[in-house]
Amino acid sequence: MPVHYDPMLAKLITWGADRGEAIARMTRALDELRVDGVKTSIGFHRRVMTHPAFVRGDLHTGFLEEHPELLSQGTDAWLSEVAVLAAAVAHFRRLERLSQHGPQTGGTARPSGWKRGARAGWRS
Repeated sequence: MPVHYDPMLAKLITWGADRGEAIARMTRALDELRVDGVKTSIGFHRRVMTHPAFVRGDLHTGFLEEHPELLSQGTDAWLSEVAVLAAAVAHFRRLERLSQHGPQTGGTARPSGWKRGARAGWRS
């Protein structure tokens, strides 16, 4: 996004009967929020929402200077989950390709037909 535009794409707002409920809703909303294609501050806001000083309401203008660990780029657990899912999909697609080609026996193998219900007793 060019620097000549406001970098805010969206604003996420939550509320609750008290501070704890509002923080819990915001934490859940941040965990479910997905923005692809641009860098976001979602990870930073997740870290802030779970920081003990923030939860206690111990806030002041020097909060970030006092807690510089909040500014560090942490790993995104969601990205780790996506990587595991992508690896699983790739693995099962490979298994599916192999099952369609059957064992390599000089070209005489035929597809297993398991997708078409070719098992004994199954009807199409």
